[in-house]
Amino acid sequence: MKTLIKAYILPVLLVMAFSTASAQNRRSTTNGTTRTESNISRTTNGNSSRTENNTNRTAVNTNNGRVSSSKVTYKTDKKKVVSVRNVSNKTEVKHNGQSYYYDNDKYYTHSGGRYIVIAPKVGFRVKKLPTDYRRISYGNYNYYNANGIFYIHINNEYEVVDPEVGTIVSELPNDYEKVVIDGFTYYEYANILYEKIQINGTRAYEVVGIIEMN
Repeated sequence: MKTLIKAYILPVLLVMAFSTASAQNRRSTTNGTTRTESNISRTTNGNSSRTENNTNRTAVNTNNGRVSSSKVTYKTDKKKVVSVRNVSNKTEVKHNGQSYYYDNDKYYTHSGGRYIVIAPKVGFRVKKLPTDYRRISYGNYNYYNANGIFYIHINNEYEVVDPEVGTIVSELPNDYEKVVIDGFTYYEYANILYEKIQINGTRAYEVVGIIEMN
């Protein structure tokens, strides 16, 4: 009888021990994967490897990257307004029934007898790009980036557009501003939000959202 009990119980115990060890091993593997997910190395546009930390993305990665201006806090109280009395070789730009002006890679609106420098609105079209532009490809888009403004080529003109989230530039204009959204700090220029990243050890800036003016 004792021999029969041993012959039956020993295999059962061995099976239970093996199952417990396998379960522990699976839990250990899963936990290891979770710990490494916050630091992901991936390829951008097929040729640039970068390492990024995803902790800042939750602040703007909703509603297709569109962020209400009511959620944005600027670190400086006021942006300096640049204006001049005359614009010598200005070209008129019509947009939504209003007149704006373009000259020497700058855009202006006319108010109170002065020409005030502005960031161009989405939809502005010009015949000629500013002189110092760079071509940037992202997804299905070929952008022309000049002084922090993105253009696409349409019907022999260049139209100001919002870039797609994920588009990367190597530098920002000197008059960018720092903003805070839900406790996270970003870089803003012309209502485009950027996050600083590293690509192959070199600093760059990735578009993470667009501020929607209320």
